[in-house]
Amino acid sequence: MPLTSSVADALGVLTIVLVAILILLGLCSVIYSIYLHTRICNAGSIHLTYFGSPWIVRIAYIFFALCWGLGEIIRLSLLRHSGRIFSSLSSSWHENLCSCYIVSNLGFSEPCLLLTLALLLRASLQNAAPLSRHWNPKTIVLVLLFGLPMLILQLSIILLEPKLRHHHQNLPSYFIEAASSNPGNNVAACTYPLLSIILLGLFATILTCYLLWLGKQMLHSVINKVLLRRVYTLILTSCSLFPLRVLLLGLSVLPKPGSFVFEIIVFLAFASLLCCIVVGICLLVCLPAADSLALTSLQRQEDIEATRTGTDEPNDDSIPLVPFDGNVSSASGFWGSISFRSIQRDETHGGSFVELSLFATSPNSSPESPRPLGWSSMTSAS
Repeated sequence: MPLTSSVADALGVLTIVLVAILILLGLCSVIYSIYLHTRICNAGSIHLTYFGSPWIVRIAYIFFALCWGLGEIIRLSLLRHSGRIFSSLSSSWHENLCSCYIVSNLGFSEPCLLLTLALLLRASLQNAAPLSRHWNPKTIVLVLLFGLPMLILQLSIILLEPKLRHHHQNLPSYFIEAASSNPGNNVAACTYPLLSIILLGLFATILTCYLLWLGKQMLHSVINKVLLRRVYTLILTSCSLFPLRVLLLGLSVLPKPGSFVFEIIVFLAFASLLCCIVVGICLLVCLPAADSLALTSLQRQEDIEATRTGTDEPNDDSIPLVPFDGNVSSASGFWGSISFRSIQRDETHGGSFVELSLFATSPNSSPESPRPLGWSSMTSAS
């Protein structure tokens, strides 16, 4: 077996393994989000409802990620070799699969992933509790509407390829071709049309600038160091790895399709966006859910203590209304979010307890008007 084919097969196997891990992580996150939503509904807490409200949009983000991962598997030439899944298909069908991959991933999944991330971050900057019962479907509709132009443009490039090739014979093939067939081989290698990459690059540039602006606004709202690290991680990975993928896809038109350099560049482009997606799932889904579940347990303990002391409701006067100094142990939030801080007791009692802050005031607001509790900062940047 030639060295190039061996490398392509090895990278294909590695791609399948990484996508399988992504699918497993996504399914676990979906179950985690549904479990959190059920716990919050059973708890009946208005404060917790703010945190669990965007659960449908979180699941939509995971859905787009899984669609992207399945598309990356379809493009692999490994599956079109003799004796593999798509080996019985003709070369024209292989090219159709590559065209479907371009439309589904570059025209649908990747734009929707970035749009969902941007809308979740945008919601965290709203001054009041932003969610109504219509927020989730409205946000998903906005994602689909804003992503529709990219889908139409990418589909137009694929459908107009024969006409462009006929009327512009001097146009290099890498501008419009989504697949390249090797002479004497029935296996077609999926490529990336340069026109499709340019469109994706323009879209990524606009969304990256918007994410940087959102990140700058969010950093003004950070009240502790843990949350600051989360915001930096989310913004930097989204604004660096996604453009890096576009840049690598642009470089993939230079080497010969199916060559060693081509396979390495395409795999690096895949890995860059995979890292971005995994970070997004962890910070947008897993950590907010873990923080909210921790708060649910805290609230239950407070209710038990209140019952034991003979009071009907916890003493709200004891809840601090000030931001924390950064000594965060398990969860954190922005203004108007739920935060935790570990404070040591005196040595005679030992151990530690968790101080719960349900409100945090803005530096520009008066003490008499604390900001209301909101879900979004934990959802977006946790």
